Amino acid sequence: MPTASEHAISQIGRLASMIGCTPLLRIDFQIDGQPRQLFTKYEQKNMTGSVKDRMAFCILKQAYELEELRPGDTIAEATSGNTGVSFAALGKSLGHRVRIFMPDWMSRERVALTEAFGAEIIPVSRDQGGFLGSIEMAEQFARDEDRVFLPRQFDNEANVCAHESSTGPEIVSQLASVGRKPEVFVAGVGTGGTVMGVGRCLRAAYGGAKVHPLEPANSPTLRVGRRVGHHRIQGISDEFVPSIVKLDQLDEIVDVWDGDAILMAQALARVGLAVGISSGANFLGAAKQIEEVGPDATVVTLFPDSNKKYLSTDLFHEEPSDKKYLSPRIEVTGWESIPCPVKDSCHSR
Repeated sequence: MPTASEHAISQIGRLASMIGCTPLLRIDFQIDGQPRQLFTKYEQKNMTGSVKDRMAFCILKQAYELEELRPGDTIAEATSGNTGVSFAALGKSLGHRVRIFMPDWMSRERVALTEAFGAEIIPVSRDQGGFLGSIEMAEQFARDEDRVFLPRQFDNEANVCAHESSTGPEIVSQLASVGRKPEVFVAGVGTGGTVMGVGRCLRAAYGGAKVHPLEPANSPTLRVGRRVGHHRIQGISDEFVPSIVKLDQLDEIVDVWDGDAILMAQALARVGLAVGISSGANFLGAAKQIEEVGPDATVVTLFPDSNKKYLSTDLFHEEPSDKKYLSPRIEVTGWESIPCPVKDSCHSR
């Protein structure tokens, strides 16, 4: 009869097949009538529909291997949404109680999905400290209660590992299958695990690759070092610069207006790609780099999640345009899916 730990480790092995190995899309578009191409990972094909499944899986897998997490422990995390859904689904699959501390202005869909997986949500108001308050409340909960595991996504190097050993190698393999090499990678910074991990992988494979973090122009936290302004791109720019983000190891910060990101996500939906607001931002960031580097550059980004988590947000309302926006100058003309040829990652090791 297997022990509880052995059963959990076995279940982790089964969950591995649900995470990673997502399609890479080649998107054809025009800027001011001039043809362009970019490449993007389609991350809503993961277990709960977002890129955060990769990070949550690797953190939990490593925690079990190091015996930092044991059957019967409670998983508690501060999150702005997708991470909470991932830890709820994976944690409950492994038999854990899950408690999520979340700012109370996140979309209703994110809250409902997290609760649907059986997690307990503790809403945190701006008066209670917003996102930083959520982190402190999770830490206090661990101090007050026995047997609490804190993933600490903003500080956990397993977050970076998840992308260095899965997302990055997948991009390299998929591009190689169509005779391309990654020259530039752009990604919005929430925890920073994606941009740091993919960046390390691409630079190890191709030393000259450029790696750009992206943030909202409305709220340039990375540039300032603390929360400034307000923005509507949920999942990035969470009021502070995470410890795993090493700006001195990255290239120039790319800025995108939140209204521009909303318009771009809406345009992508009209060609069959139902993506969230941060996906619109990443598309624009990648498009800006193509204009900067050259029309034939191989620029890669990712679409973190689907539009289904934003039904109650401005993504599903008419968004006014602005003369400083890039999206009105863009027309998406087609796209093609490039399958993932291998599954070689921390998920299977």
